[in-house]
Amino acid sequence: MDAMQIVILDGYTTNPGDLDASPLRALGDVAFHERTAPCDILPRIGDAEIVLTNKTVLDAEIIPHLPAVNYIGLMSTGTNAVDLDAAREAGIVVTNVPAYSTDSVAQLTFALLLEHCHHTAEHAESVRRGEWAASEDFCYWKYPLIELADKTLGVVGHGAIGQAVARIGRAFGMDVLVHTRTPGEDGEVRFVSLDELLSSSDVISLNCPLTDATHYLINADTLGRIKPSAILINTGRGPLVDEQAVSDALAAGKLGGFAADVLSTEPPAADNPLPAAPNAFITPHIAWATRAARQRLADTLVANVRAFQNGQPQNVVN
Repeated sequence: MDAMQIVILDGYTTNPGDLDASPLRALGDVAFHERTAPCDILPRIGDAEIVLTNKTVLDAEIIPHLPAVNYIGLMSTGTNAVDLDAAREAGIVVTNVPAYSTDSVAQLTFALLLEHCHHTAEHAESVRRGEWAASEDFCYWKYPLIELADKTLGVVGHGAIGQAVARIGRAFGMDVLVHTRTPGEDGEVRFVSLDELLSSSDVISLNCPLTDATHYLINADTLGRIKPSAILINTGRGPLVDEQAVSDALAAGKLGGFAADVLSTEPPAADNPLPAAPNAFITPHIAWATRAARQRLADTLVANVRAFQNGQPQNVVN
């Protein structure tokens, strides 16, 4: 029996060469592409039965032209790169990779927060410039320094990542408020309305999915309910926030700080106001990209393909 043809459309960010690709190659003839432009999607897929994609979009215009494809494996938790309805109509199974990056995303949430609290990178650079050696005092600080103990952390979303962020916040001695559609049983946090969370929190972490209800959850109106000293962190999805409204609030001193690992378009447009906004700290979507998280992703991806080949698909999203 001929080996299945497997096409990876955009594998570079998941595996730039530091992960072992042999477990996947054992499942079929693999064609690996670092990136794929829209015009190259159909030629590269050709007669392949299995397609793996991260951000390369397979929409309702592309999917009907994939007669040989019977499985699409998302190399992500999010599913927006594939039109799930069109895939279902075409009889194509679509799977994702859930929960592989929980600890890494929660960790980066606090890396961003602690950068705002201590400005460690800028203080270290100051030392490199010789400013400490030239100081008249044994110490100095270039920004106000913030202690997290007894501050209030508001977590929007109570999935795996939101729960991990809440646990870390409690370890720092923070009081934790949570807003979610479906409050659960968690005696360590207090479930509150969005209005109460926004008005009461010193730090707000967005860890909810992007839906019609959460699109622009943070906007000019909701920013007006947030403490002017508060720090807002977005490691969820870029469109959870109205980027111009956040930039305006920072410029007007109506928001203490903003940190994000995600933006509305990635890479960002040249005119995106946030990278240059005052008291904004933006990282290039790295929360998921620790080697440990990418290895979990790769392991689950292989398990998903193997399960499909065995007639028992897992992590099906359509």
